[in-house]
Amino acid sequence: MFQNFLIKQMLKKQLKNVPAEQQEQIFAMIEKNPEFFMKIAEEAQEKIKGGMSQQDAMMMVMKSHESELKSVMGK
Repeated sequence: MFQNFLIKQMLKKQLKNVPAEQQEQIFAMIEKNPEFFMKIAEEAQEKIKGGMSQQDAMMMVMKSHESELKSVMGK
Protein backbone atom coordinates (compact mmCIF):
# COMPACT_ATOMS: atom_id res chain seq x y z
CA MET A 1 0.00 0.00 0.00
CA PHE A 2 2.73 2.45 0.99
CA GLN A 3 4.75 1.40 -2.07
CA ASN A 4 1.78 2.23 -4.33
CA PHE A 5 1.55 5.66 -2.72
CA LEU A 6 5.23 6.37 -3.37
CA ILE A 7 5.00 5.21 -6.97
CA LYS A 8 1.92 7.36 -7.51
CA GLN A 9 3.65 10.43 -6.08
CA MET A 10 6.72 9.90 -8.28
CA LEU A 11 4.58 9.42 -11.36
CA LYS A 12 2.55 12.55 -10.67
CA LYS A 13 5.73 14.59 -11.10
CA GLN A 14 6.60 12.77 -14.32
CA LEU A 15 3.07 13.04 -15.71
CA LYS A 16 2.36 16.65 -14.78
CA ASN A 17 1.59 17.57 -18.42
CA VAL A 18 -0.67 14.55 -19.00
CA PRO A 19 -4.44 15.13 -18.65
CA ALA A 20 -5.89 14.01 -15.30
CA GLU A 21 -8.11 11.38 -16.93
CA GLN A 22 -5.12 9.68 -18.57
CA GLN A 23 -3.16 9.89 -15.33
CA GLU A 24 -5.93 8.01 -13.53
CA GLN A 25 -5.93 5.32 -16.23
CA ILE A 26 -2.19 4.86 -15.79
CA PHE A 27 -2.51 4.69 -12.00
CA ALA A 28 -5.31 2.13 -12.30
CA MET A 29 -3.17 -0.11 -14.53
CA ILE A 30 -0.29 0.08 -12.08
CA GLU A 31 -2.51 -0.71 -9.10
CA LYS A 32 -3.91 -3.78 -10.88
CA ASN A 33 -0.47 -5.20 -11.64
CA PRO A 34 2.22 -3.49 -9.52
CA GLU A 35 4.71 -6.39 -9.78
CA PHE A 36 4.79 -6.12 -13.57
CA PHE A 37 5.42 -2.38 -13.51
CA MET A 38 8.10 -2.76 -10.83
CA LYS A 39 9.79 -5.32 -13.08
CA ILE A 40 9.74 -2.81 -15.95
CA ALA A 41 11.15 -0.06 -13.71
CA GLU A 42 13.94 -2.31 -12.44
CA GLU A 43 14.93 -3.36 -15.96
CA ALA A 44 14.98 0.26 -17.09
CA GLN A 45 17.14 1.24 -14.10
CA GLU A 46 19.67 -1.46 -15.02
CA LYS A 47 19.92 -0.10 -18.55
CA ILE A 48 20.26 3.48 -17.27
CA LYS A 49 23.07 2.40 -14.93
CA GLY A 50 24.70 0.81 -17.97
CA GLY A 51 24.91 4.22 -19.62
CA MET A 52 21.69 4.34 -21.64
CA SER A 53 19.49 7.44 -21.54
CA GLN A 54 16.27 7.18 -19.52
CA GLN A 55 14.12 7.56 -22.62
CA ASP A 56 16.02 4.94 -24.61
CA ALA A 57 16.00 2.53 -21.68
CA MET A 58 12.24 2.85 -21.19
CA MET A 59 11.57 2.45 -24.90
CA MET A 60 13.69 -0.70 -25.06
CA VAL A 61 12.11 -2.26 -21.97
CA MET A 62 8.58 -1.35 -23.08
CA LYS A 63 9.23 -2.85 -26.49
CA SER A 64 10.50 -6.09 -24.95
CA HIS A 65 7.29 -6.36 -22.87
CA GLU A 66 4.95 -5.11 -25.60
CA SER A 67 2.58 -8.08 -25.59
CA GLU A 68 2.26 -8.03 -21.80
CA LEU A 69 1.61 -4.28 -21.85
CA LYS A 70 -1.13 -4.71 -24.43
CA SER A 71 -2.86 -7.33 -22.28
CA VAL A 72 -2.61 -5.11 -19.18
CA MET A 73 -4.00 -2.19 -21.15
CA GLY A 74 -6.85 -4.32 -22.45
CA LYS A 75 -5.89 -4.01 -26.12
